[in-house]
Amino acid sequence: MTTKWLLVFLFFLSKGLYSQSDNNSYVIGAGNAFLSAGSFAISIGQYDEGIRLTELGLVEGSMNMTDRDRAAALSNLCAAYAAKGDSRGAIEKCDESLELVDNNWRAYLNRAYAYFTLNQLSDSRLDLDAASSLNPNARQVLQLRGMINEQAYRPRVIMEDHQ
Repeated sequence: MTTKWLLVFLFFLSKGLYSQSDNNSYVIGAGNAFLSAGSFAISIGQYDEGIRLTELGLVEGSMNMTDRDRAAALSNLCAAYAAKGDSRGAIEKCDESLELVDNNWRAYLNRAYAYFTLNQLSDSRLDLDAASSLNPNARQVLQLRGMINEQAYRPRVIMEDHQ
């Protein structure tokens, strides 16, 4: 059941990788072919290629890239690392993104997911609350909140050995 929700969550997460603003009208890396291609590769599940292209885009455009573009690209890297199962790498990239732009709800959401995969549910909830305060209508926030609640409130059974 959790695997099913994970796949659904990642699908909806990848649907929004092109834009990092609330109204999804901001295209990341519009002037940087590597960032655009990296974002597309991540959105279709080619995480290694997306990471490679995004990192090239960060180097290529380092001189004329805005903090907002760099933060969005780092948030995309965070999503890709989390999707690959490298939660520590994901958290590192989200931290870098949030240092540049601290009101990026997707970076908080991506980091919340990475914490969730590490079973650090309290940290995950904190980031999820931050994402929700920035974009209360984001369905991805509701999906991840449901996954966290499912994990946190899973019944625990203690078996006793009777002889």
